[in-house]
Amino acid sequence: MVLPSAAAQYRSGDTEYRYRPDSELYYLAGTTEPETLMVLVGGHDPRFVLFVRPRDETEELWTGPRLGPDAAAERFGADECYPLAEIDARLPGLLQAGGRIHYRLGGSERADAFIRGALELARNSGRRRGTGPRGLDDPGEILDELRLRKDADEIEAIRVAARISAEGHRLGAAAVAAGVGEWVVEAAVEAGFRAAGATGPGFATIVGSGANGCVLHYVENRDTISDGALVLIDAGAEAALYNGDITRTYPASGSFSDTQREVYRIVEAARLAAVEQVAPGVTIASVHDAAARVIVDGLVGLGVLSGSTEELLGESAHRPFFPHQTSHWLGLDVHDPGDYAHAGESRVLEPGMVFTIEPGLYFRPGLCDGSAARLSGIGVRIEDDVLVTDEGCEVLTASLPTAEHEVEALVGAR
Repeated sequence: MVLPSAAAQYRSGDTEYRYRPDSELYYLAGTTEPETLMVLVGGHDPRFVLFVRPRDETEELWTGPRLGPDAAAERFGADECYPLAEIDARLPGLLQAGGRIHYRLGGSERADAFIRGALELARNSGRRRGTGPRGLDDPGEILDELRLRKDADEIEAIRVAARISAEGHRLGAAAVAAGVGEWVVEAAVEAGFRAAGATGPGFATIVGSGANGCVLHYVENRDTISDGALVLIDAGAEAALYNGDITRTYPASGSFSDTQREVYRIVEAARLAAVEQVAPGVTIASVHDAAARVIVDGLVGLGVLSGSTEELLGESAHRPFFPHQTSHWLGLDVHDPGDYAHAGESRVLEPGMVFTIEPGLYFRPGLCDGSAARLSGIGVRIEDDVLVTDEGCEVLTASLPTAEHEVEALVGAR
């Protein structure tokens, strides 16, 4: 298995974004330095090999201390650790040790070239010697399953990220008011993350007021909050490279209107129904189904849909108003890897799995007419992070309330 570090990303010219390590490399090796390359060799002579940047006083003056090969080998427990300059001499031999290579093409131009060279060499000469790699596999075939089940240290890291995410949300809610810019609320949320010890947001913070809350990934945050509008905040902190992910929907006035309250109660009931489903042995699909059933019943009650619940679910009649799934895996990546189904069967939940529960209702302008036109521009999403336990589930984000009166009390609170 060959895992390169994440490449540096540039905002423009030579201005770099803050470096974020590759999740797979960090998961296996713990290293966060740019330009690192990890090789795992199996078989009769298993080895953990790292290639890292050498010490360099001039470079370290600009970008900070480097470990160098000796310190990296000691810190990460590598069997062998070499400076990057030795990749050309050593990597080809390491690649010939396996029958297949677990590597994702496109991760590194330099590594790509070595991988292609190893496969070509094996095709040309391997038939006679019976050695060398004959195929390429995605590392995710092994790593995705490992990462899906969190160990105790990972769970604690996510708990910390969830706690910080909730603290940032409280500061964001306190900034919500008519006449305030969405960007001001965004700044309050992210300042809360940093003040509580996070490296920053795990993804672009969403602050959607009014109809902007109906845009699922609205990140411009450039409008001014209108009087009486709802404000949907979807934000999560990254701490120790693990992520939280919370959504709450707040009334800018500090109190939901009657119509807004109707919609909010439906979404909150859907969230509760989904949380109640979470337990070992239950499928991830059943979590979504529980939320979707409540959403359909709610849409019927609002006069948006008509018909039996079973028929409407079978027709996916709710999809224009609830177009996304209820859950995604959560961990080192906000949308952590792991299949949701295999061979046509939904994934069965196991202790140690962490995912979101985030039902929503979005009435985009023009989507409703007649008596339902009163709902136009209302967007509500409520999202929590949950851990599957031996007994059922733990809501990791429960410190941030969802009950409507408690949500109202957070608005403008200082």
